Amino acid sequence: MTTTNKNLFYFLLFLAMIGWGASWVNIKVLSNYLNEFETMFFRFFITAITMVPIIIFLKKSFRIDFKSFIWVFLTSITLIGYMKYFYLGTKYGTASLGGAFVTSLIPIITFLILAILGTKKITKKDLIALSLGAIGVMTMLDIWSFNLEEVLVIQNLYFILAALLWAIVTILSSKASNISPIVFTFYLYMVICILNIFFFVDLVSIDYSSLDSIFWVNMLVLSIGASTFSNTIYFLGIEKLGASEVSSFIFLVPFAAITLSGIFLNEVITPSIILGTFLTIIAVKILNNIKFPKKHK
Repeated sequence: MTTTNKNLFYFLLFLAMIGWGASWVNIKVLSNYLNEFETMFFRFFITAITMVPIIIFLKKSFRIDFKSFIWVFLTSITLIGYMKYFYLGTKYGTASLGGAFVTSLIPIITFLILAILGTKKITKKDLIALSLGAIGVMTMLDIWSFNLEEVLVIQNLYFILAALLWAIVTILSSKASNISPIVFTFYLYMVICILNIFFFVDLVSIDYSSLDSIFWVNMLVLSIGASTFSNTIYFLGIEKLGASEVSSFIFLVPFAAITLSGIFLNEVITPSIILGTFLTIIAVKILNNIKFPKKHK
């Protein structure tokens, strides 16, 4: 890949991470219009439709074997749980804390699950990183204020459950190695839509007249920006640049969520959220041996 193309990909990855960070703001706004399952259906239905031309353009096959479909089904159930708690935590809490807390905590929980399963071995370096991560998480929750009424609020539990479920989503989706990640994601979204229609959503009962321009702008940014665009660029980035290089961009997500929440939602960004996010990101960097891309002279 030429330097120009690489720089273009870096810029697109930057925009993709901004899109993921913005999703927390979008959900906060959308929670004023629809419940968690209705929001989920609209988001993933629009995303799945817009993914079709991308899959065709990239010449990916829509074929899926039975084993991969089983992983799609299991992952979709887990992702529904994640979206439920992602929505509830953001609705009753703040988008800034959710975006910083959940996205920073996910890699740590994923590492711990893999360690428990015996896939990862915990070294001294890992113990230091996990300890630092724990301090970062507690700092974000402002536990050092020793005010249990503020720490033990329901939205913090929702955020923890969301991080746990997304870690499981990450592990389950990695099992489907015989299918393109983009195609896997397409079927994942389609199955979620079908499950929502059968069990959770009554499209007839929705008050469509209340869905104004603010709703549709946020829904389209969430569906096409945060999902279709960001996911596609992320997967292509892994193919073109490698997973280790692309992973470093993930650290932009919590800061994007914090910044955009302050700008569009007028949320108060506390020093504890910023400091806790820094500490947790350092912990994740140590755990995953992530190196930030450097410019070659």
